[in-house]
Amino acid sequence: MAASGVWESLAAALHPRVLQTLRELGFTHMTPVQSATIPLFMSNKDVAAEAVTGSGKTLAFVIPILEILLKREEKLKKLQVGALIITPTRELAIQIDEVLRQFTVHFPQFSQILFIGGSNPIEDVEKFKKQGGNIVVGTPGRLEDMFRRRADGLDLASCVKTLDVLVLDEADRLLDLGFEASLNVILGFLPKQRRTGLFSATQTQEVENLVRAGLRNPVRITVKEKGAVGDSTQKTPLRLHNYYMTCRADEKFNQLVAFLRRHKTEKHLVFFSTCACVEYYGNGLDALVKNVRIMCIHGKMKHKRNKIFTEFRQLESAFVHRCGRTARIGHHGNALVFLLPMEMTYVNFLSINQRCPMEEMKLLKDSADVLPQLKKLAKSDRAIFEKGMKGFVSFIQSYAKHECSLIFRIKDLDFAAVARGFGLLKLPKMPELKGKSFPGFIPEDIDTNSIRYRDKNREKQRQRMLAELQQERQQNEGKKKFVKNKPWSKQKTKRDKRKKQAAKRKQDEGSDVGEEDMDELLNDTRLLKKLKKGKISEEEFEKQLTGT
Repeated sequence: MAASGVWESLAAALHPRVLQTLRELGFTHMTPVQSATIPLFMSNKDVAAEAVTGSGKTLAFVIPILEILLKREEKLKKLQVGALIITPTRELAIQIDEVLRQFTVHFPQFSQILFIGGSNPIEDVEKFKKQGGNIVVGTPGRLEDMFRRRADGLDLASCVKTLDVLVLDEADRLLDLGFEASLNVILGFLPKQRRTGLFSATQTQEVENLVRAGLRNPVRITVKEKGAVGDSTQKTPLRLHNYYMTCRADEKFNQLVAFLRRHKTEKHLVFFSTCACVEYYGNGLDALVKNVRIMCIHGKMKHKRNKIFTEFRQLESAFVHRCGRTARIGHHGNALVFLLPMEMTYVNFLSINQRCPMEEMKLLKDSADVLPQLKKLAKSDRAIFEKGMKGFVSFIQSYAKHECSLIFRIKDLDFAAVARGFGLLKLPKMPELKGKSFPGFIPEDIDTNSIRYRDKNREKQRQRMLAELQQERQQNEGKKKFVKNKPWSKQKTKRDKRKKQAAKRKQDEGSDVGEEDMDELLNDTRLLKKLKKGKISEEEFEKQLTGT
């Protein structure tokens, strides 16, 4: 049946209020994943759907959930859960919750609740007990926590006995982010007689294992968009244009600033590899890209993260800087990734292995060198100086653990160029840099200990700590310093050898340890205690132990 025919057939079967809400939202036709999934889900089939991000999967399970709950013979009570939607991130959970509310506002018989990290779990418990939650949207960690909170007066395991529908959204990411254990715990509480929908952008062995564990005889649906060339398929929306830009490590930030300055009227999501990098470069962008609101968000934020995300979504938007959140449901979008020259193989990898074609974007001409201004910021505030050091360390460590280590090779990374790109005043002490020289990086001629915090309270606390350390050093200067005539490692080796020999003698001779051996062991023990208490020096300990 053609898509238009499916839509006409579906429209006739939908609850009038659901259909009216769809029309108010401008819904005039179904996407391929919706036309393939909704009729099956509504006819009580388990479905495992694979479709690209932004293909309209949310409505593909929201509509069946509403229709299934509306057709229940027994009306759900306040504390009875009829539908549970599990998604990998707080942000996605918030979006799904908002889509649902556009429908449930017309159905006061349904209560709805959001369980995500970043909020007070006790408050979530009280809210559920007071308002109920016939439809629950949540992240795995918080949901698992809610199931374990019986001591707080919440018996969620009993509440889900009435469950009709379970949805696992972005199942591949649920598993990639390490939620398998939490999912297994949650699934253990749910009734077997239910409808389950699993949605993912990619099909992996882990997802297949989840399908087998959580679904009963599922109908498998694969929806892929045809590329413009030949019969090849791609895993990103057809209206999404993916670009890459090749530049040196010390040019990336300059190019990013130049790009954002030229697109001030548009909205962007800029992603960095670590939380520390977000903190550092967020400060830099805030200072260097004028008349633009910069908001930082990362996984280590708690209550603040949800608030920032909500504010960001309310801003006017056009260009979005990440493929997962742009070109959704038929809209156009763009994504740009910055690559080092040595990382160019990644373009072919995405094109061949991930079926994600990319187009080159040329370097922006006349881009200003803003790195000196980054250094100036670090010199003016110790907080920014420290964020830069932490950001650099976290970037190097994350690069060393990159999933595509055959392409992103830490041994080929130009540490000096990366440090210049961070606008560092000096290189931090870290294992990856130990014993190496970096002539390509020239540290600033400045005593970094003299850099003060702009926050007066933090600076006052730092000065107090510095004074205490100075006082401690002065007190230690009067103490006798031990002189080592042999390396400690050699002394330790000798003692270990003596202990092993004594232990071996004891083992060989059983309990018949001679008086001479026992005296020697006791003497060694006494010497060791004296050394630990500081009554003898290491030199004296060694002499008495070896008899030299």
